[in-house]
Parts: sequence; structure tokens; C-alpha cells
Amino acid sequence: MKILLVNPPNCGRSIPEERFGIDSLKQIFRGEPLALEELAGNLVDHEVRIVDLKAAPGTLEEALNRFRPELVGITGVTCEANTMLQLAAQVKEGCGAVVVVGGIHASNDPAFFNQRSVDYIVIGVGKRVFARLVATLERGQVPASELPGVIPTRPGNVIRAARVENSHQDLVEERPPAYQLVQKYRSHYRLEKLGLDMGFVVSAMGCPHRCSFCAIQGQTGGRYLSRSVESVIRDIGLLKDIPVIRFVDANTFGDLPRARALGRALRDAALNKHYLADIRSDTVVRHPEMLEEWKEAGLRAVIIGFEEISDSGLAAMNKANQVRSNTEAIAILNQLGITIVGDFILSPDYGEEDFDRLAGYLGSQRIDLPMLTVMTPLPGTPLYRRQQGAIINHNLDYYTLTNAVTATRLPEQRFYSRYAELLQQGHEHARL
Repeated sequence: MKILLVNPPNCGRSIPEERFGIDSLKQIFRGEPLALEELAGNLVDHEVRIVDLKAAPGTLEEALNRFRPELVGITGVTCEANTMLQLAAQVKEGCGAVVVVGGIHASNDPAFFNQRSVDYIVIGVGKRVFARLVATLERGQVPASELPGVIPTRPGNVIRAARVENSHQDLVEERPPAYQLVQKYRSHYRLEKLGLDMGFVVSAMGCPHRCSFCAIQGQTGGRYLSRSVESVIRDIGLLKDIPVIRFVDANTFGDLPRARALGRALRDAALNKHYLADIRSDTVVRHPEMLEEWKEAGLRAVIIGFEEISDSGLAAMNKANQVRSNTEAIAILNQLGITIVGDFILSPDYGEEDFDRLAGYLGSQRIDLPMLTVMTPLPGTPLYRRQQGAIINHNLDYYTLTNAVTATRLPEQRFYSRYAELLQQGHEHARL
């Protein structure tokens, strides 16, 4: 079967830019579409292509006309959901192919895609079930409604949205990502400001924690699935001369024995790479010796969700952590010489004093690259269920994590101005 996999273009919209001319809050990085590369890697008996509209906008029509796919798969996050439907309609009009959508938003809010332009919705990890769906369609059969992880659309009717609990089998570790399918886009996967070429590898999916704002739970049905050390080393090797590897995990260190084994294997393999990985601050505090071993293996930077600077704020997010751990982790990582990318979440309810406190904290701590986002109730999360009635902006184009979709306590322009000031100060001496 001829299959085209589509990565949507950068399409999120910006309230601060559109209303107030504040364009410094845009945070765009073109990373490779690893989810599509993973899907393609498990479609070995089919003719598969990937079109990356982030790297090459406006090229879908050409790809449809030249390739004439029988099936088109489209992935995307919440701020891309509207564009995914537009792309699906373009596919239907252009070649009439079967359209399948998947990804994090589809997993958390499948009903959104119950439209005539979409034939099937894949929820969860998707790598194994998507291949099963393709095989079923190739045989000319209509997929049974009980095919786990696949939802046939029924426009005008309520669709089945059963909970899916993925297992290690769904990772299909024996089939590596089809990195070669994006080779023509490879020069675009670069952190321009820092001059770094970067490749993506997944070492684990899901997260064992339950933060109220996080949409990751929908990815695996709430389970944490770590891949084998051997398959991770293999995938890194496939990226050949790319110097920086970003582990695109919600938490690379959620399984401590596996994390230790992976760090030692990376060290022993001597792949001459730098690594970026996500970790919780309390893990750093409890296991600094593990971070020492990872530093020897090439760990360059860690991404930590500090989120808030008060224990009450962390508790409200169900973060299950304390500011004391955050501050202690910063000191440990500074001593080890590991770069810190620190994520903080601004509440739309912030007043002047809250911005002042956060500015003071950032000024007192050595965080190499502070990343500031706005608390956003993403569909499918506990936060969304709690705040649904308070949402004033339902256009998913604005769910980029840099817009307030609930009312701000400060006048909007003042809120975004303080936000932009904080970001500018934090990035003045940024390094990675």
C-alpha cells in the first residue's frame, strides 16, 4: 500500500503578537517528526513517504499529486488540531485516500476528529495498531470496531472512545524508526540560535506521575513504558554524525534501574554524542551519582519541570514535589557542570507580585535556559476538566502554551508584557 505520513506546519497563533505586537514569545523549533518515523519503521512491506510541512510548508499538494497515496496518516498536538482537519479535507479533495489521524491530541480528545474528512482515529502509542489497521485495509476488510486503539469515525454520532492501556509490545522495539525518510529535511532540524544539529530518539513513553496539567497520560493510558537499552543504542547509531541527541521522553529516568543501565551503556559505547534528557528534580536530589555517570557518557543538559516556586503552587498542580528539591537539584547540577533547561508555568491569575517573585527566583538561581509557558487546560487533562467552565478561548490554534485561554488577573497587555520581560531576561545569557 502507498502510505503518506504528514507532519503539520507550524500553525499556532499568538494573542500577544496579534493584539499587542509582542512577538518575542514565539518559541519555534523544527524537530524531526519522530512519531511518523516510528510508524514508518513498522510498515516494512509498504511504500511509505513522509512530508514534513514544518520544514517545507505548502508541499502537501505536490506530494499528493506525485505519490497518489492510498492512505494518509496525520499527527499533531493540540494547537495543530484544526490544521490537521484542514489537511485531512485537502487529502480527501486531492486524492480521496483513506485518512487516519493520531498523536497526543487525538489520544486525549478523539471526538474532535469525528469529521467527514477523517476515516479512523488512532489513540495511544499507535506504532503496532497502525500497522494492523493498514494490514486490515489492504486486505479489503473493514476494521472491526474492537480493534484496540482504532476508532472508526461516525460523523453526527457519538464515537466509541475506550481507554487504551498500551504495553511494551506496542513499542515494537525490533523495528527502528525510518530516519532515512526525512533525510532531505535534515538540515532544518537545528537549533539555529545555538548552532546545534539535533536528532530525536525515544527511550521511554508515558510518565509514572500524574501532574494535573499534563497531556502525556493519554499517550499510553497512564503507563510508563521504557525501551530496552539495546534498542536505544541502536537508534542513536542510526543518526550517525548528528552530534546532539534529544531523548524525547516525558521522563527518561522514570525507571531507575533501566536509566542507570542506559547511562553505563552510553558511556561504554563511546558514541561521541551529547545528550539532552528530561528528569525530575527529586530524582536528581536522590541519585546524584547516577547523573555523574550520565555526565561521563555525554549528558550535556537536562530538562526539568520546576513549574512553580511555591509548595502550594506545586500541590495545586499535583506535582508531588517541593521547591526545596528544585533548589537543591539546581545546586547539584551546577556542581556537576550539567546545563539546566528549567520549565516554569505562569498562571493567568498572576499579579505583579507573582511576576516579581518569579523574577527574583530566576535571578537568584543559575538556570541556563529558563522556559516559561502559560498554564493551559489541555483537553483530556484533569486541569481541563476542572477549568472547562472558565475557558474563554476555545480556538485550539491558541493552545500553544504561550497564550492565556482563561481570563488573566492583570490587564492582558500587562500580563504579556511581564511575561515577555521575564523571558527576555532569562534568555539573555542562555546556553545549552
